[in-house]
Amino acid sequence: MSSAAADRLDRRGPKRGDERRTALLAALEEMLKEGVGLEDVQIAEISRRAGVTRSAFYFYFESKAIAVAALMDQHYAESAAAGEILLDVSRDPAERIEAALRALLASVGDRLPLYLAMLTARGPNPVVTELWESDRASFVPAVAAMIRDERSGGRAVDGPDAEALATALLDLNDRAMESHARAGAHTTDERIAALVAIWVRSIYGS
Repeated sequence: MSSAAADRLDRRGPKRGDERRTALLAALEEMLKEGVGLEDVQIAEISRRAGVTRSAFYFYFESKAIAVAALMDQHYAESAAAGEILLDVSRDPAERIEAALRALLASVGDRLPLYLAMLTARGPNPVVTELWESDRASFVPAVAAMIRDERSGGRAVDGPDAEALATALLDLNDRAMESHARAGAHTTDERIAALVAIWVRSIYGS
């Protein structure tokens, strides 16, 4: 995520450990877990549960959509962990790609209400869309480097520009995550196998 994009998540910038900010995000997540849709979430209720004033909410966040993005940012490490699995070229390609995909989809299922709220927020909100795209783009260089290294080592086949291929494959993951969430965190083994096949054949040719 770019520093400019990250700054939008918190108006206080370096004061991310502030207890009031933490309480506001915890209250928002609690409401989402209770089944309150983002459209129905009231900032006054978030503030009440957090034990702060409504103006305190705006002290930290521009809107509830930005607050959702900030909350999602706390779980960024889970996506990064899936990326580490993907980049572990000591493992069989199909095995590691499947493991990475399952870890990624599991992270969606573990926080389904939050993920659905993020999908709602990113549609009409260009700032949240920018943050989402920035997170995904942050993985492109590492995946592209892996593709180039596998090609230079003779393990992968020549093909499209590595960064373009990495972007397309991560776009595929993004769509799979969205479908997984909208289906209630249910994805068939057949679909996962298809995703793995696309990744493996795109990079390794078999």
